[in-house]
Order: sequence, then structure tokens, then C-alpha cells
Amino acid sequence: MKTMIKNGIIVTMNSRMDVYPDGYLIMEDDRISEVGPMTGYDAYRDRQGMMVIDAGHAIVMPGMVNTHCHMGMIPFRGLGDDCRDRLRVFLLPMEFKAMDRELVRLSSRFAVCELLLSGVTTVMDMYYFEDAVADVMDEMGIRGIAGETVMEDATCDAGTPRESIARGEELIRRYRNHPRIMGCISPHGTTTCSSSTLQKIHELDQEYGVPFTLHVAEMDYEMSYLREQFGCTPVEYLDRLGVLDPLTVCAHSIRVSQQDISLMGSAGSGAAHCIGSNTKAAKGVAPVSSMLDQGIAVGLGTDGPASGNTLDLFTQMRFCANFHKNELKDRSAFPAKDIVSMATIWGANALGLGEVTGSLEPGKAADITVVETDSPNMFPVYDPYAALVYSARADNVRDVYVAGSCLVRDKRPVLCNMGEIREELRQKMNRTPFGEIIHHRKQAPRPQY
Repeated sequence: MKTMIKNGIIVTMNSRMDVYPDGYLIMEDDRISEVGPMTGYDAYRDRQGMMVIDAGHAIVMPGMVNTHCHMGMIPFRGLGDDCRDRLRVFLLPMEFKAMDRELVRLSSRFAVCELLLSGVTTVMDMYYFEDAVADVMDEMGIRGIAGETVMEDATCDAGTPRESIARGEELIRRYRNHPRIMGCISPHGTTTCSSSTLQKIHELDQEYGVPFTLHVAEMDYEMSYLREQFGCTPVEYLDRLGVLDPLTVCAHSIRVSQQDISLMGSAGSGAAHCIGSNTKAAKGVAPVSSMLDQGIAVGLGTDGPASGNTLDLFTQMRFCANFHKNELKDRSAFPAKDIVSMATIWGANALGLGEVTGSLEPGKAADITVVETDSPNMFPVYDPYAALVYSARADNVRDVYVAGSCLVRDKRPVLCNMGEIREELRQKMNRTPFGEIIHHRKQAPRPQY
């Protein structure tokens, strides 16, 4: 089956950064077969049986890549947002009280809808019950990596790290030959896993050739603990353990030194930049410009809906531009072209998927996002990169394809009913302590002014 998208502003994100202001793209089955300007399109060639879609001068770009997410945490969105110690007051207690496989599954279904509707076609997820998450990814058509989280302490889906590792390895094996889905084992962080656990997980991820991702240099106590116990930074600690290499994706990496960045660059490790959740939590802004100078593949991540509230990368692109320009006191810093690269091809490179997705090139997967330019906020378009970073919103996404399958058409999911998914999730939440919190807040008296 061939499908052609014509009359679009084609933003390829290839090595030449080709942009065709009036271009076309042809996908055949799950792959892109042609990309180019309409002037080079031979209309007289045999196109029998090909579906033709007129983009109407919409921006046609690679599907975006969310390099760090926790899809199972939709129920936490908006819970205790301004609480100083939110992790201990809300998140950890509620995970133990309410989180189970079914809630993670239903939350992940809702999250995949949100991701697709905002133009994200690839997601690196990291949470619990990731076998259920991988099943959801498979069912709903998105491209994804499901990372089973491992902690030294008991979690909501495992009593010991050995149990979590075994679950993760089974997940890797189950999806090893899948065209879109991959499993991996994801240590929670540098202080929540022992050195031997980190090394064991890395050994297995390396054996199977899957990403090794964890939270790195994010928390104050993480920095002080490793300095006091080992006399080093989190990145130096990973390097000493031999787990810093091209498979490693360091999430957050806010408090990294120039030495840390040099180590990451030399090791070929990637980074997931979660600017929205980091600045909301007042944790700071990662030194991404220095990372890029060292050739580190930096992608954008939303973090979970508990931390960053939204799963769309348009918000992250805008935050990335504004915060970094402000930090550097340089309006010309972080040009829009680089920020779109972080949301697409650099994010794909960070996850080891750069040969598969992240750009619109013949032979690559047909992961495509079409951003309409008819809405008031999208007129005029002088520079498509600038329009995507500074003007576009998630609700401008019109159509989304993953591996050639249309999953969003005219701003609506194709394979599912989001209203039904939301209602099923709401009912499940009401049968847990989340429902008690919602009920209590509904019954609370309104303040008098």
C-alpha cells in the first residue's frame, strides 16, 4: 500500500537539514520511499492504487521522540503540585496504596492517546508493570521502549531487585523481535540501586542491546550522598562502575560538571532533557549547550504527568528555548532548528533509534507528524522550525502516522475512543485511594471571601 502526502512544508531533519517549502512524501507499507519538492515529482509515473493526501501547506515533520516518560502516572497529574515534599507526601504513599497492573495499563492507554495527539510517535517509558505498558504500546500502535524500573527497596510490582530484574529480562525477551516495541531494564537511579544491581542491569541491557536509562544528577541528596560516600559525582560513579557507554541514557542530568559532560561525551552516552518538570520543581536547568558542544545526543523528555503535567513536546520545545536563552542571556542561543532536532533526530539517536526514526528519509520508518497551519497561531510561517518551537501547540497536530499506519486523523485517534479510555481510567481510580482524594476534595467546603 502506497500513500502520498503532497503540498506540504516538508521538514526532513536529515543530515543536510533539507526543507521543501512545497514538497511531497511517499510511504510504502511501513517505510518512507520518497521525499522531495513538488517540482521534482513526476506526475506521469504510474501511481495506480496510491492514496493521495493533500497536506494543504501543513508542516510535515518526523514523529517526535519523548526520551523520558512515566505513562503509568496519569492519576497523579495535578496532585500536590505546589507541595514542598511532594514525593514523600503524595507520590510514594499513593504508589504503594493504589498502583497495580490494571491502573498502570489504563493510565498508559490514556497517556498513549495524549502522546499521539501531540505528535509524539516514539516514547521511552520507565515505570512499574511495564509488561502491561508494552502490551498497550503494541495494541495502540505507538513506537516505544518499555523500561521495567528496579529499586533496592520493595516497589508496587516487586519485593526485591532480583524480582524486578527477572520481570525486565522476560519483557526484553518477549518483545525482542517486535518491529516497534522494545523492552529494557531501568534502574531507578544512582542512589536507589546498589552498585552491584546497577552493574547487573547494565550487563543484561548490554547483552540484549537495549537502552540502559536511569535518573542521574537530579536530586540534591543524590549529589551529597555520592560525594560523602564515594567522593564523586553521579556521572563519575557510573563511569567507575563501567556502566557509562553508548547504551546509557542519563535522564535529567541537571547537576553535571564539565568533567561529567566530558565523561558522557567520551563514553557516547545520551541525555534526556526534561526542562518542564525540572524548572517546575525548581531543580535548575541542565547545561545542555555544553553537552551539545561535546557531541552528546540530547533528546527532550516530558518526565511523567505527575512531574511535568503534560506529555507533549511542543511545551518542552518552548520551555527549552525560553529558559536556555534566559540562562545564557543570549537571544540567539538554542536556535529553533536545534530544538526541533532535540525533539526528533537527536532524541532518536539518544535512544539508539537514529537509523529507524527521527527523520524523513527513504528507507526509514514512516513515523510522521502533520502540523496544520490553518489556525490563527500558525499564520504566517516564515521559518517552519521557528513556527514549531515558538508558535505551534499540541492541538495543531492534525495527522500522525507510525510505521505507515494512520493513528491520528483530523485531530482524532483512529484506533480508539479516548472518551471511553478516560472513563474506564476514571472508574478504576475511583476504586482506589485516588477516588477517596477526589471525593474528599469535592466535599470540602468552598473558601469564603
